[in-house]
Amino acid sequence: MINNHKIILASKSPRRQELLRLMDLEFRIVLKEVDESYPADLNPEEIAVYIAEKKAKAFDENVTDEIVLTADTIVCIDNKILGKPENAEHAVEMLQLLSGRMHRVITGVCLFYKQQYHSFSDVSEVYFGELSDEEINSYVEKYKPFDKAGSYGIQERIGLIGIERINGSYTNVVGLPTEKLYQALAKL
Repeated sequence: MINNHKIILASKSPRRQELLRLMDLEFRIVLKEVDESYPADLNPEEIAVYIAEKKAKAFDENVTDEIVLTADTIVCIDNKILGKPENAEHAVEMLQLLSGRMHRVITGVCLFYKQQYHSFSDVSEVYFGELSDEEINSYVEKYKPFDKAGSYGIQERIGLIGIERINGSYTNVVGLPTEKLYQALAKL
């Protein structure tokens, strides 16, 4: 049933694209510019869903029989949201903050189908071991994680050597909770 749906992925994330491919889902990519600001009174889970829905609303009048899939992933530590780093120095600061601590990765997902919004979020707890300044600087220099919330990719070197454990979905930390996505698509 899921394969009968035509999916528009509204994301330039190569990680989300690869996860959909691994799920054997066919999709096409359509990108729209969206302001990712949000009201100050939202909690982190609400922020991720709010931005995902905002991205989906950019497609309101343009879609008839396809599912628009949008998502937004945020990293949260001590109720502070770590977005995408502005530069290498900012990336290093974020990774130093995450070193030796637990943080939450929250992904909001919105499926826009037949003029209705179907939204959900997923939360994973990620535990980093202590990272040396050399490990952090080397990672930032080589991988340039400037398109990643929290300045890291779990599937890259820093995740492979630094993450001690995860409570929750691995794919959520990558950027798309595939388990919940599959269940949501099956209900459409």
